[in-house]
Amino acid sequence: MFDSEFLQLAILAGPAILFALTVHEFFHAWTAFKLGDPTARDLGRVTLNPIKHLDPFGTIMMFVSHFTFGWAKPVPFNPMNLKNPRRDDILITAAGPLSNIGLAIIFGTIYRIAISGDFDIGNGLFQFLYLSVRINVGLAFFNMIPLFPLDGSHILRNLLPEKYDHQLEQFEKIAPFILLIVIFTGFAWVILSPFVTFFINLFMGHQVI
Repeated sequence: MFDSEFLQLAILAGPAILFALTVHEFFHAWTAFKLGDPTARDLGRVTLNPIKHLDPFGTIMMFVSHFTFGWAKPVPFNPMNLKNPRRDDILITAAGPLSNIGLAIIFGTIYRIAISGDFDIGNGLFQFLYLSVRINVGLAFFNMIPLFPLDGSHILRNLLPEKYDHQLEQFEKIAPFILLIVIFTGFAWVILSPFVTFFINLFMGHQVI
């Protein structure tokens, strides 16, 4: 069972989670459209409406993992519409995690400005800004794990020579099961913790975890 402190954090984290997941998928869709593929636009995914993007299980995992990792519905795109499919796939894929890093920097900067000026930053606002940074950093790095269907698997596929495509296709059939094991054994947190902790402290300007 979750204690009252966690429930209070969850209430503050809810809006931050919705915003982080929505912006992540929006930038996937927007980048694909700008690079010539209208698939996501035609499906209504070039939008900041969270209903269009949320995956219920991935959203729940944000709370279960104490706001460290989760995911939304993947944004589809058609490589045939891209001028340089391998390069453009990397750009489309990287747009999501990079948008979360951008949000983490913004929320961290707001926190720095608030505590360095004559602003009275209450505990609730501090927790919201901290959770916003944590959620966005966690999403960025979790999605870069090179296991299908996460963003990192797309980047890995396009960085490796084409001669490895068949092997990767075979590996991607079992990758989701490996990903679930990594998540539910806690190994995902072991992998992500040093990166998440470092960048939270970097963006907020001092050690907070």
